[in-house]
Amino acid sequence: MRTRNLVFRLFFLFSSVLTGPLSAWAVEQPKKVNPPNIVIFLADDQGWGDLSCNGNTMLKTPNIDSLAKNGVRLDRFYVCPVCSPTRAEFLTGRYHPRTGVRGVSTGLERLNLDEKTLADSCKNAGYATAAFGKWHNGSQWPYHPNARGFDEYYGFTSGHWGEYIDPPLEHNGVPVRGKGFTVDDFTSHALDFIEKNSAKPFLVYLPYNTPHSPFIVPKPFWNNFKDKAIPQRGVEGDREDIDVTRAVLAMCENIDVNVGRVLSKIENLGIKENTIVLYFSDNGPNSFRFNGGMKGRKGSTDEGGVRSPGFISWPGKLPAGKTVAQICGAIDLLPTLLSLSGISRVGDKPLDGKDLSKLFFDADPQWPDRMIFSNWAGKASVRTEQHRLDDKGALFDMKNDPGQTKNIAAKEPEVAKKLSDAVAQWRKEVLPKKADDRPIPVGFTQMPRTPLPARDGTASGKIKRSANAPNCSYFVNWNSKEDRINWDIEVNKVGTYAVEILYACPLKDAGSTIEISFNESKLVTKVVQGWDPPLITDQDVIARPAAESIMKDFKILEAGKIKLSKGKGDLVLRALEIPGKEVMQVRAINLHLISE
Repeated sequence: MRTRNLVFRLFFLFSSVLTGPLSAWAVEQPKKVNPPNIVIFLADDQGWGDLSCNGNTMLKTPNIDSLAKNGVRLDRFYVCPVCSPTRAEFLTGRYHPRTGVRGVSTGLERLNLDEKTLADSCKNAGYATAAFGKWHNGSQWPYHPNARGFDEYYGFTSGHWGEYIDPPLEHNGVPVRGKGFTVDDFTSHALDFIEKNSAKPFLVYLPYNTPHSPFIVPKPFWNNFKDKAIPQRGVEGDREDIDVTRAVLAMCENIDVNVGRVLSKIENLGIKENTIVLYFSDNGPNSFRFNGGMKGRKGSTDEGGVRSPGFISWPGKLPAGKTVAQICGAIDLLPTLLSLSGISRVGDKPLDGKDLSKLFFDADPQWPDRMIFSNWAGKASVRTEQHRLDDKGALFDMKNDPGQTKNIAAKEPEVAKKLSDAVAQWRKEVLPKKADDRPIPVGFTQMPRTPLPARDGTASGKIKRSANAPNCSYFVNWNSKEDRINWDIEVNKVGTYAVEILYACPLKDAGSTIEISFNESKLVTKVVQGWDPPLITDQDVIARPAAESIMKDFKILEAGKIKLSKGKGDLVLRALEIPGKEVMQVRAINLHLISE
């Protein structure tokens, strides 16, 4: 009886505790905090001097500026001279030649399949991952962003694009038509993704495609600049195209508005304090314009070609208004973001980048001097905290001569030799030893549609590209049965493939018989219907650069089905009969794996 009473009293006491202070204590405990979200903005061809926080008085970029004000400014932040190499270095933490990225087109922009990306690490840690915009590190599976750690992808995988308003895009490998201006559209998709995934950690990568040419921007932005005076000029002001500068400034203000849309969404969802936001650009300015007096522009390995704005914000975690004076670069972003977020890295290839977080938090960090190398088109330079050795062997004291005006190699020969030897060793260790021989992969169940754009093909005879720049080009001047268009491919799965051709053809020239072949397989079809759409000329606010193609709406020719064997070879497109003057213009071939 005594035992029963004791049990009852203990039960009563326990029940009272549960309904009293202990219960309240349990309810009031802080909720488990997710690992930080990560949002990354990457501008395309925006120079260091294209922001008001960097001294440009001709435009206003308050939202981007707020990241510098409320976060950490990477004052001497270096990227590559051009687009896809920077993307590769950011995604992997490794110098781009190591990753297989050797160019910006014709397959040279592809990230090697044995490389692991920031998105791979985030996805492995349970993050929802997405990219919206210009990928530029491979178009076909398994080079496609959906195969590189991104659950969601919307945008275009090529380099520069020829249409910015209602353009042809893709969503997870499926062709779609964009809505409105690209940067606005990419941002809208990112906002939807953030809202849907706000209860769990997410990675959102927004690689915008502006202010890269062609110079297209919504009219309200252009109207603010089309007659604006341009008092600030670049170091080669006599070579500056004022209308290009005006268009770029308008495009940069549009970027800023879209950055603001994302920052507002994060704040309204109550996740601002648990979100890391990073902003940078992929190379120097794409024209001669104000850039803080630096030498060089896009394509150059001088300071102006490779120094980028770099801001990272995490309210309540990173110090507001901190400036990191030490040199750093795109190669440092992966190890830094993983360190800040506590994510384990996927992949074991040696990193070239360093974790910068010590520079964010330590008042007087012990940070050894380092070298950051820049490389493009056979040119290489190296930057230390004090010096830059340029691609010709000239040495500059960057702290006392940031404009690279006085070569001091003769005055400091030991420094010049040390850096020259370092560049030679870097070239020996990092640059590829053989030519790129990777065929285009075709035939994967994960993404049955494989696009073969004109960019990745080669033509013989009199067939030529619509403009010199391969990206977003199409083949024209096909009027001979002796001419060919070839794609170097490797078929992964034997099977039946549906063949589509994106084409245009003058109505009077319709009727050519064409053959698509791969090794022993052949498919013969006819260009039955003409399709002659007008060139799209009403989007550009100023004249398009001559090297870039003027686009049109291409039609799909359903050519039929072909059985492809596994292996390597050339997919060949040729004409058997040409009743008119021209066979057709070719934007791309799509191969759909429909049965194995």
